Amino acid sequence: MNPDSNWRVRTMLLGGVLGALTGVAAAHLLIRRSEDGRPKIGAGEGVRLGLLLLGLLRQVTELGSQPE
Repeated sequence: MNPDSNWRVRTMLLGGVLGALTGVAAAHLLIRRSEDGRPKIGAGEGVRLGLLLLGLLRQVTELGSQPE
């Protein structure tokens, strides 16, 4: 494996682990917030969450870019 692709593999693995841990933490918080059994998430909350995630992904893609 050449050194150029080594950092890519490590970055993918780290991103996958951090994403999984973040997802588990979010699910844990959602479960704790729900008092009466299964949490009820409406369509509006789903749309807001989706837009928030898209904004987060946009910010992540701009991390490595050079300032203009």
